This record gives sequence, C-alpha cells and structure tokens, in this order.
Amino acid sequence: MIMKVFVGENSYSLSGGKLKKVILGLLVLIIVVTGFYSIGADEVGVILRFGKYVRSTDPGLHFKVPFGIESVKKVKVKKVFKEEFGFRTVKAGIKTQYSSKSYLEESIMLTGDLNVAEVEWSVQYKVKDPYNFLFKIKDPEETLRAMSESVLRKIVGDRDVTDILTLGRIEIAKDAEIGLQELLDNFESGIQIVTVQLQNVNPPDPVRPAFNEVNRAKQDKETMINEAWEDYNKRIPRARGEAEQVIAQAEGYALKRVNQALGDVSLFNQIYKEYRLAPDVTRRRLYLETLGEVLPKMEEIYIVDEDQKSILPLLEIGKDRKGGDGK
Repeated sequence: MIMKVFVGENSYSLSGGKLKKVILGLLVLIIVVTGFYSIGADEVGVILRFGKYVRSTDPGLHFKVPFGIESVKKVKVKKVFKEEFGFRTVKAGIKTQYSSKSYLEESIMLTGDLNVAEVEWSVQYKVKDPYNFLFKIKDPEETLRAMSESVLRKIVGDRDVTDILTLGRIEIAKDAEIGLQELLDNFESGIQIVTVQLQNVNPPDPVRPAFNEVNRAKQDKETMINEAWEDYNKRIPRARGEAEQVIAQAEGYALKRVNQALGDVSLFNQIYKEYRLAPDVTRRRLYLETLGEVLPKMEEIYIVDEDQKSILPLLEIGKDRKGGDGK
C-alpha cells in the first residue's frame, strides 16, 4: 500500500510501514505534549478527569492521562495576593504611584455616632486549600472583596468617628482580620488572610478642616495634661521630702528636750537627796559651783569686805587675766 502526501506543491509517497511510523510518532508526540506537565515550586497542581477533581500534585514533573481526559489547574499557594479598597496602586516601588480616580463607593462608611469617614484599606491573602479555592466558591476574588467590605463596615459602624480617626486604627485592622478569616472559613473558601492594613482614614473633604481642628485641640489638651503631670511629679516629691525633713527635725528637737528635761529632773532629785542629808554642805557646794560658772565670764572683778568702811581700791585682776601687763 502506497499513500501520497501532498505538502504545498510537492507530493511524497509513503509506504504502509512508513505511514505506521509517522502515525506512531505523532501519537507519541501527542501523548508527551498532553500527558506530561510540570508544577512550579510555588504551585500545587489540581487534576481534573472529565471536569471532576481526582487528585493534587506537588511541584515537579508529572504525568496525567492524555488526550484531554485529564486536565490540570495550577494554583499558586505561596504567592501573597493583594486586594485594595478605596484606592488603586498604579505603580509600586520606592515612590509608589496611586490612581487619581475616586473610589468613594468603597471607602465611604457610616460610623457608630452617625458620622461619615473615608476608610482606605488593603487585604493580603494566600491560598491555603487549592481545592476549596477552585470549587467551593465562585469567583474567589470578588467574594473576598464583598466579604471584606461587609466585615469592615460592620466594625466601623460600631465605633465613633473620633476613635476611628485617631487611636482605634490598629485595633480595627486586627478585628477586621479576625472577622474576615472567620467568615472565609465558614464558606470554606480555602483563603488564608495574611494581614489587613488601613491605609488612610480621613473625614470627608467638606468637613476635613473642622476635624483637623478638633484633633489639634485634643493633641493640645493631651500636651497640657502631660506637662501638668510632669510639673506635679517634680513638685510633689520635693514637697513631701521637705515635709519629712521638718517632721524629722521636730521629732529630734522634741526628743532632745524630753531627754534634757529627764536629765534635769534626775539631777535635781540627786541634789535634793544630798541636800536632805547635809543642807549646809550642799548649799556651800552649790554656791561655789555657781561662782565657778559665773566668774570666768566676768570682765572686771571687785572684792568687797564686810568690815571695810569704804570701797577697796580697784584691783586689776581682770586685766591681768586678759593681757598680763594691764595694757
């Protein structure tokens, strides 16, 4: 059997043996092309047989049933995906460029005290279960966006605008991350939330100057309170130290006076006891001891004799005692 094969204007004759080899070669080529496949290091392969899931394959070279019987879907499980709300990144880099288009339908939210805030945030996530990610929910990205808006609007709606604009941003992001993950797990989405970040939280443009004035006033208030506490911490310890010093001095003085009084009483009792035993001797001893204390303090000394009719001449005893020659 001879078969002619026309290629362009040329014709080639193939015998039966050669035709079988060509067909066999084409068959092998089709099997190789449609049967072997490779999975990247950051991917997981999901094998479908006539559209039904049969198995998952790890990174590397694998074989599947050719001729379209089995197909493979590659899911990146190590890549971190990002969804943005209220803004869009045009070009990421050292100086990130953002789209000038407004996305108020995503960012405008009603707060718990019936005010309005513009909340821009981003959600980073990974695929933790490729099967659930592909088959449990339809359009995982859009589902994630809808769930994220729902969770964040609920959290913002439970807080007042001041808390949202100032101190509550970190707590809001954390609560949103937890709430969004719980909702995704309930729907078996196969998505793992990495982080939720609040980019910008601002009041609407028409009232932004008023909000900024309120924030500045609150910051001034906090500054004044901190300065007052600083002054308090300086003055109060110093005043307490001075008070404790005065109290200690008073207690020392009181102890000194009490001890001195007790000593005087003891001395008086001892002298009185001696006086009762020998009154004359005791009086003389007291007289002499008193003179011994008084005379050294006198600058001039006069001696008076009871039998003398007139005053004795002045004796220069004190001068001799001071200078020696009276000059």
